[in-house]
Amino acid sequence: MQMIPHSRPTIDHEEVAAVTAVLESGQLDQGEQVLDFEQSLASLIGVGGAVAVSSGTAALHLSLLALEIGEGDEVVIPSFVCPALLNAIRYVRAVPVLADIDRETFNIDVRDLKRRVTRKTKAVIVPHMFGLPADIREIVAFGVPVIEDCAQALRSSYEGAPSGSFGALSVFSFYATKVICTGEGGMVAANNRQLLDRIRDLRDYDEKADDRLRYNYKLTDLQAALGLAQLRKLPALIGRRRALARQYDEFLRENLLPAPACPPDRDHIYYRYVIRTKQVAELLAAGGEAGIAYRRPVFKPLHHYLGITGYPQTEAAFIETVSLPIYPSLHDEEIKTILQHAQPFLMR
Repeated sequence: MQMIPHSRPTIDHEEVAAVTAVLESGQLDQGEQVLDFEQSLASLIGVGGAVAVSSGTAALHLSLLALEIGEGDEVVIPSFVCPALLNAIRYVRAVPVLADIDRETFNIDVRDLKRRVTRKTKAVIVPHMFGLPADIREIVAFGVPVIEDCAQALRSSYEGAPSGSFGALSVFSFYATKVICTGEGGMVAANNRQLLDRIRDLRDYDEKADDRLRYNYKLTDLQAALGLAQLRKLPALIGRRRALARQYDEFLRENLLPAPACPPDRDHIYYRYVIRTKQVAELLAAGGEAGIAYRRPVFKPLHHYLGITGYPQTEAAFIETVSLPIYPSLHDEEIKTILQHAQPFLMR
């Protein structure tokens, strides 16, 4: 039985040729390819500059350090997100403060966030969940430094402006199954040159004038060449994701079921396609037997890890959502197979 994976990178001869050219050049470590990748992403987002790093988590870590966040400082994040945000906050010995989410968009809830912000709050990390931008303009207006987490939202937009162009800093991930991939890798983008200079200094410890604690967070030219090839295909990759999402949307409408929310002032790139069902465990198990890899969109909310309560919308999302396979190389016939299999489990 051939498995339909939940996610898969889209790689062809262009990426192979780009990586092969770097191998043949002999310049494998951080070099001109990394610089080109940084400049290309900054131009795409419409910001002054960017710094490539070894992962999205490294991007978060260095962003917090650049903002001089440390022990005892509070950083607000949503509970319905992967642990990378929690880990980065712990790296700098800051205090994570969890906020609830909006039930429809799965993004951080602005009203709940407002209640969590205090004089101790030194930053808010705002993930644009599953490819749909959060209410970023309202959040920036709070006056607290905002780190936009665009790991799932590259080339999405809010009110016509690219996600990643609103906050003090924005971070990106290029893990193997992200919107574009470099295997592992990340980026920090910003308009603030001083913040970028701090991050650039911290990502590499060698040949420095002092012994300040720094990190080995560099990206290689091999990875950057792969990223540049992917970046050239980005419009087509996003276009295919949206076409697949339209097929899912049409099926749900025909069956009088709710499609993922997308407010009219923003563009969704459908990194994930999340549905609601009263039979999450049953659908996950049945998918495994049928060769279809459904997943929980978030493996476990952060408030579960921390053993705290008071996040009703996050709890509801955890209990009733499943992420369907969606990636550019997914075939239309596979979509039909997925929908035929999932239909009996969908929430009415």
